[in-house]
Amino acid sequence: MSDVLMLLGAVALGGYLLGSIPFGVIATKLGGAGDVRSIGSGNIGATNVLRTGRKDLAAITLIGDGGKGAVAVLIAHLISLDLPAQQHALLVAVAAGAAFLGHLFPVWLGFKGGKGVATFFGTLLAAAWPVGMAAGATWIVVAFLFRISSLAALVAAALAPVYVFVFGRPTEMAWLAFFMAALIYIRHTPNIRRLLKGEEPRIGGGKKEAGAA
Repeated sequence: MSDVLMLLGAVALGGYLLGSIPFGVIATKLGGAGDVRSIGSGNIGATNVLRTGRKDLAAITLIGDGGKGAVAVLIAHLISLDLPAQQHALLVAVAAGAAFLGHLFPVWLGFKGGKGVATFFGTLLAAAWPVGMAAGATWIVVAFLFRISSLAALVAAALAPVYVFVFGRPTEMAWLAFFMAALIYIRHTPNIRRLLKGEEPRIGGGKKEAGAA
């Protein structure tokens, strides 16, 4: 049991530090686009990076934010292969949740991070790929129908725990999905208010709209 506790601590710390890497800030600074925190909504995610006009930097941010969660899960998976299934699932879930927390509250940025959508998808795809694929498909369908990125993210997050049960994944994955969904809703509180008022900007909207997201 002590070895498992040590592994839990290691994957939690490692996952958090990986999740804390602010790819949006790094990409915009190294790419000569300034500090993304001073642009648009001030968010460090790919949507706000796109407002610099640099699709390449936004793509790097999206891949980086999703990839860091996936890497944290992969490491936890590899170091726990010999453990019983329940302990293995727990380590993977802890690593994924820690990486997600790292993105939301990165130590390198004074614990002021992003909203976690890309990292949410990255960790889900790595931890339970059918769930991640279903959540991603949900985002695409809602975004296509309503042209509102935040609404698509909120619906996908809400359905992720349901998909865990649909695909028969371990209970630990359900708790992970619930945990990330709850934090996504908390981080999207301003977006939810604007959605209720019919003021949330749409995908492809003008600069005036974009600044509110």
